[in-house]
Parts: sequence; structure tokens; C-alpha cells
Amino acid sequence: MSTVATQPAGPCAGTRVRGPRKKGLLRRALRSKRTVVGLALSVLIFALAFLGPYIAPHSPTEFVGAPFSPAGVGGPFGTDNLGRDVLSRFLAGGQTLMILSVLATGIGVGLGALVGVLAAYSRGWVDEALMRTGDVALAFPQIVLALLFLSIIGPKLWLLVLMVALGHLPRVARVVRGAAMSVVERDFVKAAESVGIPRWKIIVGEIVPNLSSTLAVEFGLRLTYSIGLVAGLSFLGLGMQPPNPDWGLMINENRVALTVSPWSVALPVIAIALLTVGTNLVTDGLAKAAIGSDEGVEA
Repeated sequence: MSTVATQPAGPCAGTRVRGPRKKGLLRRALRSKRTVVGLALSVLIFALAFLGPYIAPHSPTEFVGAPFSPAGVGGPFGTDNLGRDVLSRFLAGGQTLMILSVLATGIGVGLGALVGVLAAYSRGWVDEALMRTGDVALAFPQIVLALLFLSIIGPKLWLLVLMVALGHLPRVARVVRGAAMSVVERDFVKAAESVGIPRWKIIVGEIVPNLSSTLAVEFGLRLTYSIGLVAGLSFLGLGMQPPNPDWGLMINENRVALTVSPWSVALPVIAIALLTVGTNLVTDGLAKAAIGSDEGVEA
């Protein structure tokens, strides 16, 4: 006697409902030459920043010659305003910029994603309250708020990271909310709700994973802004303080003798520019790959 197995018509209690996942975003992005070039530039500058302190020929605070000595006299790129080796200070000055930028970007994107998903999933007055608060924050330029609090409290690195991160929050929240609005209406989210899965588990397990491409693009884009903003605040004396080496600080300290000792300004400017170009190229590649993935899913 044969038996026929029957499938339940819909999800039942205890069923783990999972939505579709977008996989291979980076792999698709790496098919583009611009992504490969951008990744190579970014890795090169990051490696230079983190390995630089260990291969610098001198201590970044050591005096090796007369101030603003030309290239070849005090070192391969000369000396700075106090007679310190430009190459050594350059090699040792990028690590803090990278760490602060990545921390600020991670905190800003993480908080922005949380606010954006909550707004999209909650709807109603919660959505309105979060988005209108974000509109108020967007009315103030990001650098103005950072300058205000850093000037009042002082040049604290934790405060610099916090202010840059808070500047990213409303911008990321708005983008993530827009992307999440379509996800929360998908069938797999409704199915998860129907079987009684807690809302926080739906957010973490169903909605956020389907926003991975949006978050990856936002992280790359905001990292570019963080690098420029952290370097700019250091240039203004609100980041790393002398005699610590820092690329933004190097530009400020040596700009008065640009025609006499150009490398003390040119090296950090070139490094920041290459890193910005690299992260922009990677972000552009990720965005194109994400668009292609969305079109494939919709088809």
C-alpha cells in the first residue's frame, strides 16, 4: 500500500522562514576593472599606513637636520618645519587617520542602518519621529557640528570619531529606510510574522541580510567622506596634536614652505587623494554590482 506525503499549504508554528540572500556581491564587483584598480589603490595606501611605522628610517619625532632641508640632505624627501625626516613622519602618520576613519564610518553606518530599518519596519509615528529628527540634523553641515563640539570640548579623538559618525547617521538612515521599505513588504517577512517570530529576529535575520548590498555601498561612500573630514579636522588642529605624526597635521605644519620643501605637503596630499579615489572606485563597482543583482532578482 503506497502513501502520499502531503506538504502543508503555508508556514506553520515553529517553521524557520528565510528570505532570499544576495551572495557574491564582491565577486561580481571584481569583474569590473575600476573595482580592481580601486581595491589595489586602497590596499596599497592602507598597507603603507599600517606597515609604515615599522619601516620608517627614523623616529617621527627625531631631529635629523635643519628645518626645511631639501631632498637628499636631511633624507630622501628632506625635512619638515622642525628638521624631522619627512619620509619617517609620512610613513608613521597614516595609521591614526585610517583607524579613526574606519571607526567613524562603522559606527555611523551601523547606527544609521538601525534607525533606517526601525523606521521602515515600524511605520507610523515612529517612522515620522525618526525621519523628521534626521531632517533637522541634515539641516546643519556635517563639518560645522564637528567644529562646534570639538572647539567647545577640545580636540579629543573619541569626540572626533563620534561627531563624524553622527554626521553620517541621518544620511545612512534615509538611504537604508528607502531600501528597507520594499524588503519589509516581501512575502518572506510576512510569513515570518505569521508564524510568530519576534520582531527583532525578523529585523536581524530577514531584513538586514537583504540590505547587505546597500550597506556595503554606503560604507564605502561614507568611508570616503570620513577620510576627508578626519584629515580636514586634523589640518585645523582638532585631531592629532603635535608632535604626533599625522597626514592632515603635516599639511598644516609645512604649507608655509610649500615652494621650499614641497614633499612634506605633497606626500600626504597624494596619499589621501589616492585613497579617496580608490574607495570611490570600489564603491562605484559595488553599486553597479548591486544594481545588477537587484535586476536579476526582480527578473
